[in-house]
Amino acid sequence: MSTVRMGLISKKPNWSSGDFYNHWLNHHGPLVRNAPGLSQYWQNHVVDHVQRGIDFARDPWDFDGFSQLWISDPQRPFGEGELPQRIIEDENHFLGRLHIVTVKQTPVVELPADAARSELKKRISLIRRWPDLSEQDFLDEWKVHADLVRTMPGVKGYRQNAVIQRELQKGTQCSYDDLPIDGIVEFWFESTDSLEAAFKSEAGLKTMKHAKTFLSGITAFLVEEHRII
Repeated sequence: MSTVRMGLISKKPNWSSGDFYNHWLNHHGPLVRNAPGLSQYWQNHVVDHVQRGIDFARDPWDFDGFSQLWISDPQRPFGEGELPQRIIEDENHFLGRLHIVTVKQTPVVELPADAARSELKKRISLIRRWPDLSEQDFLDEWKVHADLVRTMPGVKGYRQNAVIQRELQKGTQCSYDDLPIDGIVEFWFESTDSLEAAFKSEAGLKTMKHAKTFLSGITAFLVEEHRII
């Protein structure tokens, strides 16, 4: 189980999607790559906001991307000196909104090597528990859900990211009510067709029936992932 820092990112309104993704990948990515103690850094660029395969309430989240950073020091994620300030200045240049969540990541269906992984389609979903469900009850049900996902056909990778800390504004911790996201799901499939087929299968229908017993919202994004480190 790994602890990962994730950014929930929106571009500035006056930036085109092409300019935003180009800057994030080719300027901001190399800048962050210089941070000490960073073992992995991935960017997930949103390519559509379609639920795909699930009949579920969608929360009003609207993001353009998700960053994932495996860091050695949560208190100083980008080290010391001038680099952290340069990163913040660049974020202010091209980001319209940035929320941060720290998650405990649990692999459920192991991914193939990077070469094969690059050929897969990836979906990221933000999930929210029913209001009358405790955090521990949610986590217990999510473990049950993981076993059901393992039975679904065509799943090439699946990870659960349980949110343990939230920052509505970067650098300042906030309450659950300020950022009501309980978990982030990562799903990999060979294609969008195989994704749809997985959820329409008998195992997929059973899995989503269980989801409705403990989740009040699932907000899905199809993403294109890029490894920076």
